[in-house]
Amino acid sequence: MARAHPSSRLYFVGIAITLAALFYVLADSLTERIVNQGDQATAFQVKTDQGRAISIAEFPGKVLVLNFWASWCKPCVDEMPSLNEFSKRMEKEGVTVLGISVDHDEARYRKFLKDANIAFQTYRDEKADIAASYGTYKYPETYIIDKQGKVVEKIIGEEFWLNPNVVNRIRRLL
Repeated sequence: MARAHPSSRLYFVGIAITLAALFYVLADSLTERIVNQGDQATAFQVKTDQGRAISIAEFPGKVLVLNFWASWCKPCVDEMPSLNEFSKRMEKEGVTVLGISVDHDEARYRKFLKDANIAFQTYRDEKADIAASYGTYKYPETYIIDKQGKVVEKIIGEEFWLNPNVVNRIRRLL
């Protein structure tokens, strides 16, 4: 029985290691990212409808309430009045509310913002790229991001933003 040449074994070991690494990279890229409480906020940069450039990088030392929503989503629409009022009250204290809509229909989106008299910063992410980077596919979903860029709370579903418990939880982050 002929023995394999040592260089052949190294060749096969090299192929096996390469295939294992390729498998790992492919498996990791197919894994859905979901941002949860305790995670660093996923980086993004947008120019809001109001003309303000917002990115996670600009928020060290500030609190960000990042709300994913859509005008066709009833729970989203239902929570908007309290979120709008919350943003007006908390902006003076150093809290920024950013509403990222996943609306495809720009006219419907703009009409909703106008009719609801939305005061906080908004951005339409029609391809839902930012929402997907957070693992958000159901709306509304809100991330409370602290001064260090860490997600301290993830709220899935509708919230009443004027609830004193909610307001106090966010004030403790200031």
